Amino acid sequence: MRVDSQTLESLFDPIITGLGYQLWGLEYRSSQRHALIKIYIDHEDGVTLDHCSEVSHQVSAVLDVEDPIAVPYTLEVSSPGVERPLLKLAHYQRYLGFEIKVRLAWALEGRKNFKGELIGIESDNIIMMVDGLEVSFSIDAVKRAHLIYL
Repeated sequence: MRVDSQTLESLFDPIITGLGYQLWGLEYRSSQRHALIKIYIDHEDGVTLDHCSEVSHQVSAVLDVEDPIAVPYTLEVSSPGVERPLLKLAHYQRYLGFEIKVRLAWALEGRKNFKGELIGIESDNIIMMVDGLEVSFSIDAVKRAHLIYL
């Protein structure tokens, strides 16, 4: 089985939803020797350490049974926090008008880091106002992005 973020999300989402939480997103990184699974959960009343522990316990059980990852892994479960990561196009759509920080996988006009207001989404392109200039790039170019807490 090919393991990627989407595969793991589809495996974990019913469990997390069944526990009463929302799967905000998931980051999965793997090498030949180790993998890292970061799960972000959300809840309308906030997320506590006990919530994270509960989800971690249930997800670990599923990983033990399904065994989708061939290398040792670290599992982290947390709240997305106030500077929540923007992992999906829906996250960007939800936070139009907010200040965000983006790091691109490759340089655009000589730079990789952008900080400014998220002003639009067109197809798969993110549009920001950065230092008074409009900047647009594909969501596929984003290495990391998060809200800026003011």
